[in-house]
Amino acid sequence: MHKWKTTELSELFSDISHLETPEEFSLFFRDLCTISELTEMSKRWKAAKLLNGGDSVRKTAEKTGLSATTVSRVNQWKNQMGEGGYNILLNKLCLQK
Repeated sequence: MHKWKTTELSELFSDISHLETPEEFSLFFRDLCTISELTEMSKRWKAAKLLNGGDSVRKTAEKTGLSATTVSRVNQWKNQMGEGGYNILLNKLCLQK
C-alpha cells in the first residue's frame, strides 16, 4: 500500500463509491469541503482537461486562474508522477463522447 493510502482514506473512497448521482456527490462534497477546497479541485480538474486537449501550461493557467506552477504540477501528475487517476477519468469521459 502506498504511503498516502491510509485506512481512513481507503474508507472514505469506499464510502464515496455508494453515492450514485451528481446531486449526491455535490451535496456530500459541499458538506465535506470548504468552498476554497472545492474551487481549487475544480480548477485543477479543468486544467487536466485543458492540458489533455492540447493547451499549453501557460494557456491553461490563463484560462483557469491557477499559477503556472500549479498547472505544471497537474501536468506532471497527469503524465508521469501520478497514480493514473486523471487519465482514468479523462479516458472514461472520452468514451462517452
